[in-house]
Amino acid sequence: MEIQEATPKKATAKPKWLRVKLPTGKKYTELRGLVDKYDLHTICTSGSCPNMGECWTEGTATFMILGNICTRSCGFCGVKTGRPETVAWDEPEKVARSIKLMNIKHAVITSVDRDDLKDMGSIIWAETVKAIRRMNPDTTLETLIPDFQGITRHIDRIVAVKPEVVSHNMETVKRLTREVRIQAKYERSLEVLRYLKQEGINRTKSGIMLGLGETEAEVIQTMEDLRGVGLDIVTIGQYLQPSKKHLPVKEFITPEQFKKYEQLGLEMGFRHVESGALVRSSYKAQKHLT
Repeated sequence: MEIQEATPKKATAKPKWLRVKLPTGKKYTELRGLVDKYDLHTICTSGSCPNMGECWTEGTATFMILGNICTRSCGFCGVKTGRPETVAWDEPEKVARSIKLMNIKHAVITSVDRDDLKDMGSIIWAETVKAIRRMNPDTTLETLIPDFQGITRHIDRIVAVKPEVVSHNMETVKRLTREVRIQAKYERSLEVLRYLKQEGINRTKSGIMLGLGETEAEVIQTMEDLRGVGLDIVTIGQYLQPSKKHLPVKEFITPEQFKKYEQLGLEMGFRHVESGALVRSSYKAQKHLT
């Protein structure tokens, strides 16, 4: 396949392939009712995910722990930045109870970055997985973790509780990392993923967003870097600007280009490649267990 080095075109109005169908169906309606009745907190609803209806119908949902205020100020992310609240030590039980009420078959757990804590939030992470296991022994888990500043003793707490999938997102290519993920480091994220694989995690996963000004060659290099640390699963989606304060969309990637990345990823040896405009980190997450 020919690799294009052209400068990305300036983004205009959202193209037709980014139109989202409103979620429907009996299963979705039932789950939405439970979420509202019991004030359950999912990223699916708070993040207005375009795939919410599809995922909920398949028994998958994503939950965010450690509050909703992040200590980092990434240029792409809609989560609030500031001084987080005190850790809620009953949160693991609350999340486990939510999963039970919703009858979730496969749960994805994520969190804000908690650089303000000595353990970076890793203890609550581990306790949440344990609580879910106790209350929902048949539910499988994916943990979408922060980098924990690359400190292995914190990462070891995740390794010890053995989630079926452990994910950490690169988000963008190396050249744009400082602009897009201000307090993160490209090499550090790669090292986290390498360490997870080295320590015995069976399925590791990462995601990148496109449309921030990266070139095709840079995307392919990022995919090759991820395979180089043994990554199993990669998700590739379109970046959408959460607000005027966030980084602008430089380009809307075509479905054909997403398909090209999918084919290249499979040729590289990834176990699963989810590549499309509306793909998000947890899209088709339950499929990644195989």
